[in-house]
Amino acid sequence: MRKLRNSMRISYISAILICMYIGPLSAQEVDSLGTISLNEVVVAGSYQKNIDRNTALTVKLADKNFLNEHFTGNLMQTLESVPGIHSMDIGSGFSKPMIRGMGFNRIAVTENGIKQEGQQWGSDHGLEIDAFNVERVLICKGPASLRYGSDAMGGVIEITPLPAPAENQIYGEVALLGKSVNETLGASVLLGIKRNAWHIKLRFSEQHFGDYRIPADTVVYLTQRMPIYGRRLKNTAGFERDAALFAEYRKEGAYYANYAVSNAFQKVGFFPGAHGIPAVSRLQDDGDSRNIDLPYSTVNHLKMTTRQQYTQDNFRLYWDAGVQYNHREEWSLFHTHYNNQPVPEKDPDKELVFSLPTFSSSLKADWLGAEQWKHTVGWDVQYQHNSIAGYSFLLPEYKRLTTGGFLVSVFHPNKNISISGGIRLDYGKIDISASQDGYLEAYLRERAYAEAFIEAYKWRTYPVNRRFGDISGSLGISWEPNEFQLIKANIGRSFRLPGANELASNGVHHGAFRHEQGDASLASERGWQLDASYTCEHERIKLSISPFFSWFDNYIYLKPTGEWSILPHAGQIYRYSGAEAIFAGTEVELHIDFLCNLTYRLTGEYVYTHNLDEQTSMSFSPPASMRNGLIWNVKTIQFRAELQSIAAQNRVARNEDRTRGVSLIHLSATMQLPVAGTKADIALSVHNLFNTAYYNHLSFYRKIEIPEPGRNIQLSIKLPFKLKLK
Repeated sequence: MRKLRNSMRISYISAILICMYIGPLSAQEVDSLGTISLNEVVVAGSYQKNIDRNTALTVKLADKNFLNEHFTGNLMQTLESVPGIHSMDIGSGFSKPMIRGMGFNRIAVTENGIKQEGQQWGSDHGLEIDAFNVERVLICKGPASLRYGSDAMGGVIEITPLPAPAENQIYGEVALLGKSVNETLGASVLLGIKRNAWHIKLRFSEQHFGDYRIPADTVVYLTQRMPIYGRRLKNTAGFERDAALFAEYRKEGAYYANYAVSNAFQKVGFFPGAHGIPAVSRLQDDGDSRNIDLPYSTVNHLKMTTRQQYTQDNFRLYWDAGVQYNHREEWSLFHTHYNNQPVPEKDPDKELVFSLPTFSSSLKADWLGAEQWKHTVGWDVQYQHNSIAGYSFLLPEYKRLTTGGFLVSVFHPNKNISISGGIRLDYGKIDISASQDGYLEAYLRERAYAEAFIEAYKWRTYPVNRRFGDISGSLGISWEPNEFQLIKANIGRSFRLPGANELASNGVHHGAFRHEQGDASLASERGWQLDASYTCEHERIKLSISPFFSWFDNYIYLKPTGEWSILPHAGQIYRYSGAEAIFAGTEVELHIDFLCNLTYRLTGEYVYTHNLDEQTSMSFSPPASMRNGLIWNVKTIQFRAELQSIAAQNRVARNEDRTRGVSLIHLSATMQLPVAGTKADIALSVHNLFNTAYYNHLSFYRKIEIPEPGRNIQLSIKLPFKLKLK
């Protein structure tokens, strides 16, 4: 009855919102026709203020200076110092974004206007994006489904290029990166040319790293304690190789176009003590910390995108289109849970293969109806076809089509108030192929299971053909009572279509150390989300507070069932289920500029999650944390000292381990040094100065008692160059 009442309540409120014609507001897109003649500092400042005035959501701009100061060679770890942003890591090669406790398919990452599409449902599947090639990032915290579809209900990380240089020139950059914790050696070369209407740039990057160090001598996997020789996780070495080409053409006045091609390749080993059946013999030191042995994974992500844009007076029409191909392979020495499964004749160690082509198209139009009004209308469509291979099984083949249309309006009754609203209607279709496991069937027959039982369990996946449709809506206001203060609030309804893994996965997911099982009857996630923020900036002090609250009537999560998996060596079944859930919390930022070029910076965050059906917290809820930092600027040198305090996480889901709190010290220095007629940007940092052993509550390695990497000394050097052209 409660579910029925909730459903009726949502439908009733949705109808009211539709009648009122309101809708969600997302992060503002980069205006490629914006001012480019101003210097970089002014552009960044005015751009952030323009965003704040025109959106009711909390949006953070990570500009070039921010990215240089916090650069790690990994995009998500670079952005972790932004309150509310977390990196869900597994090992040293995979990082996934999490915003305010939401991750996986609830966070959209876009580059050049197109959503990055890969196997982001998996905990051990990271972003295939070159961190060296990221020039500017917009982070939208909160529902942004309007422009990006249902996968953006938790937020958007929007990667955008910097404006083209104002003058004709040849320019470039050589970047070097080194880390001590896993002996990373990385380099990147950028070469660009701006000539009249054309701007072209090419980048190539490569990183190689070895087995990373941890402050621990043993780990626990499937109740068995295993040694870590030399405090290095064996076979966690890997490398990354990326290439990207970007070209843009700007005709005076009306026409603009850009074209981008990128390819990202990664090969990373899996720690053998957390893959398959435990065996101490597999952990013996092989004497080579940089080799990549079985098990390992390879990922290749090829992406081609374009934007075509036409501007006339107060009207702008633009079309973003993209083709992506994500190919992931997991290799492990052939092992079978059944005595009747033969070794494959070809590629016997190829365990899992996922091949995912994605076709995306988005058409939008902006126009100024009057001096106080701005309207945006858009329509997008996306098609995916996932195919599989390998001797093991986790996720079936599927085809997925999603499309949606939206309308957004922003009204400025005066220069201090902005009221925004819009509406979006989405439709989705997913067709999942059936999959039968003959080896499992024979295994069950050998053990004399009943025929009805065998008939039910021999199907890894039944055929699924589902259609989904839903509507989003919200209303927001941004108010500047005076030049020092800004107040924003936004309330809206959002939803998310269930993914193929949530509907039809059924197998051992080694990256998560459990048997995961989908539920083909799941409905869409639906919820209401409230965001607010208060910012005060006066002379030497800046304070920002951003509370939020979200309620979902069908939040999809992996629920431990208490059922023992019928698959050998698989343990308990975790099944995707829907629940009524609450997410709430706040973020705080405080900046105080003292005399003598000294700045104090405080950031803090807290996320509260609650499963109302189970009366527990949601799994992987980030603990409260705080960063206290002192920054001292002396001419072209900046020194930074930071105390990061992470609270214990005792509010956990069933069968989830608690995580104790920790305090960490980080030091860094950045400087500009004249080199051969240019200025080299040098950054030196020490993370986890005292080599403290601690666990990241968001890391899947925490489950087997693998702590976070130990002390890491990092050196980054960027050497730009420029030659003016006539």
